[in-house]
Amino acid sequence: MPQTVAILGGGVAGLCAAHELAERGFRVRVFERKPVMGGKARSIPVPDSAAPNRKPLPGEHGFRFFPGFYKHVTDTMQRIPSGANGSAFDALTVATRILLARAGQTEITWIARCPATPEDFRVFLLELFTPLGVPLPEVNYFVTRLLTVATSCPERRLAEFENIAWWDFIAARRMSKTYQAYLGQGLTRSLVAMRAEESSARTVGITQLQLLYGLIGPDRVFDRLLTGPTSDVWIDPWTQYLRKLGVEFYPGTRVAGIETHGARVTGVATEGGPRITADFYVSALPVEVMAPLVTDNLKRAAPSLANLDKLQTRWMNGIQFYLSEDVPLVNGHAIFLDSPWALTSISQRQFWTNADFSQFGNGNVRGIFSVDISDWEAPGVVYGKPARECTAEQIKDEVWTQLKQHLNDGGSAPIDDANLVAWFLDPDIEFSNPGTAANAEPLLINTAGSLQYRPEAQAELENLFLASDYVRTYTDIACMEAANEAARRAVNCVLVASGSTGAPAKLWPLEEPAFLKPIQEIDRIRFGLGLPHHLAGLTGMDARAGLP
Repeated sequence: MPQTVAILGGGVAGLCAAHELAERGFRVRVFERKPVMGGKARSIPVPDSAAPNRKPLPGEHGFRFFPGFYKHVTDTMQRIPSGANGSAFDALTVATRILLARAGQTEITWIARCPATPEDFRVFLLELFTPLGVPLPEVNYFVTRLLTVATSCPERRLAEFENIAWWDFIAARRMSKTYQAYLGQGLTRSLVAMRAEESSARTVGITQLQLLYGLIGPDRVFDRLLTGPTSDVWIDPWTQYLRKLGVEFYPGTRVAGIETHGARVTGVATEGGPRITADFYVSALPVEVMAPLVTDNLKRAAPSLANLDKLQTRWMNGIQFYLSEDVPLVNGHAIFLDSPWALTSISQRQFWTNADFSQFGNGNVRGIFSVDISDWEAPGVVYGKPARECTAEQIKDEVWTQLKQHLNDGGSAPIDDANLVAWFLDPDIEFSNPGTAANAEPLLINTAGSLQYRPEAQAELENLFLASDYVRTYTDIACMEAANEAARRAVNCVLVASGSTGAPAKLWPLEEPAFLKPIQEIDRIRFGLGLPHHLAGLTGMDARAGLP
């Protein structure tokens, strides 16, 4: 008889764990609290939007983003049959540009290039950031801090950069308002979806570098996007394939408690449903759902779970604007650097080549702006309130206005009220209490010093394993890639615990340019000798003096 595994949570992590385990002969059941699988990655049909014989307008939790450093997710997609002889990976297309939009100023477009030496890389970074209008000495300093992370050994990154906020690491308090707004807050909120003032310099620095490496690598993939709504081209083919492998899905199942005896999980209680039992359990629940389930009894059995409630979450949710005429903007992401709500967007139609737009809604939609809101705490420009204190209609007005401020300032007006057919806000933003919105699916934020609270995929229990983006991974940031990697780590633990002879799920460390390796090795020697990084003497005052 195959050994059984109960997977709690049907998002990317849960589906990946099910995929890897089912291919290795386990009997797998997936329990998901929502009525559909996919978690934050799922598509959301807009209610009451479909005319007869047409599909509902496609909504999303937020636009999908597949940077070049994503290896685990894309490997999984290559193993999901889709179409006649293809895979879900074929539904990815490469974006070639990044638009940096600023209110009242000229837009900037980033294009891939290929440095081959550390000096080439430094010049490349200077050329990227100088057009932002930040004083040149301050740009020099910011680039130096990025290079400090890039050329540090892993041991130094952990010991010195983990416990300091990115804001302090880049000396933002001593710099100009422009530096703070663009290089401190704008890039961090938009590219990494974290607040520079509180997020770990190790996580922010490494992630920003990984994104930038996508502009300089041999294949020059900064980003890839899907060719249709997420569920159509990825999640639905995935669940169909898993069903063929024998995976059983139980939507609408909410976990109420994890029962233990000694060093083993004995069962999982559900709200109003049957008790779940299995040989092994994989928790693919997000941290805000898992933390309340960690009772005192569970903490004693698995001490590494005791501090999950110390991990913090923030909001990053999407709103879609449906247009009667398409406005492509740029072949990639647009980052609105001055927007109080840290907006980023994708013009979807240019990428959704597998989607027949005439079949959506009433047939009049020709384009979609998919916009992510990353800052829900800053006051807006229309109502003077943060997004979490606005109504859904007010959020729509604010986002639309902030888009106008950034794009309708160069003699053209791509954001036209008359072009707006409909809009849709992520339903995870809930308005049960007037004046204060709630978020059913926030994102983990790696605050400075928080790594100590994050467990490995193997908990202290013999048959409970963790597959979520709060687990320690190479990826180290709340995203689909981290969730997929954590699931693979959990699966490998199941293989060992069960005595399976199945091959371990593959894991990929983050890649860095080869020309940085010798400098990192020198830094490892310096760190071992107790010496500072060779760039450590530079301070904010040095930057203002014009030092490189």
